[in-house]
Amino acid sequence: MDEKLSKVDPKLLDLLVCPLTKGRLSFDRETNELISQRAQLAYPIRDGIPIMLISEARKIED
Repeated sequence: MDEKLSKVDPKLLDLLVCPLTKGRLSFDRETNELISQRAQLAYPIRDGIPIMLISEARKIED
């Protein structure tokens, strides 16, 4: 998993925002996802590429 994480450009992660709320995202290293707290969605990162589609996001349960 660390190999996949190293492929994500940190500068890219700073530029990405949630497509639903346009808010900031945080990176969850354990699940390899970008988290939107406002939308309660987790966007996956596959093969070093963030998948920024609402339809692909996982809903975060409280």
